Amino acid sequence: MGAHIVWDWNGTLLHDIDVVIEATNASFAEIGMPAITLERYRDLYCVPIPRFYERLLGRLPTDEEWVVMDSTFHRHYFARADTAALADGAAGLLADWQAAGRTQSVCSLAPHERLLPWVTRLGIHARFLRIDGNTGDSIVTGKAEQMARHLAALPGVDRERVIVIGDAVDDAVAAAHAGARAVLYTGGSHSRRSLLTAGVPVVDTLAEAVAVAAELAGALAPDSTPGAAAGSRAEPPDDAR
Repeated sequence: MGAHIVWDWNGTLLHDIDVVIEATNASFAEIGMPAITLERYRDLYCVPIPRFYERLLGRLPTDEEWVVMDSTFHRHYFARADTAALADGAAGLLADWQAAGRTQSVCSLAPHERLLPWVTRLGIHARFLRIDGNTGDSIVTGKAEQMARHLAALPGVDRERVIVIGDAVDDAVAAAHAGARAVLYTGGSHSRRSLLTAGVPVVDTLAEAVAVAAELAGALAPDSTPGAAAGSRAEPPDDAR
């Protein structure tokens, strides 16, 4: 099998950063924290999430604060999430990658039971070999183990030709943990300055990300692999949960 892209969802394929900021500020208000700007959010955001709050508060949140902030964030986020659209050009990039005979999948910290309807609603579910969302505590611990499980569930995919495209330093950490490489995109949760600390290519558009991924994977010429033929439907295996 040829080059394979593992896509992050929130902040990468899904342009939801405005929704995230609204939900974050709603959660901050619940414990008396001042609102945060997009610029400050991108400078400070990190996974695990409690570490992000520590950067803002100067201390880790208490257990009670964490419960309030987490529940408030998700209540506000999910109430607005359906207003988020794909990032500019994402649909065409997914179609072109698939049409070239290459494969792709999604590995996200979004809840698995919500991720599948989102991908389906936006009409791109057939572009992917596999779609995996979070089923445990990865939002607290990071994506590394989830990424390793995701790649292990993709038989025939050569990890040397797997490129993770995401918007967070944690995506690069997860890729390295799983034996893959990464390209990071500035349109989501992190500032360019923050992303550069990961030591991987950083780009400003998804089109650039795909071009760099193809180069890193040695896939500048189209593959002949039929792995994700147009019209095939991505049905995550039962063990995706």
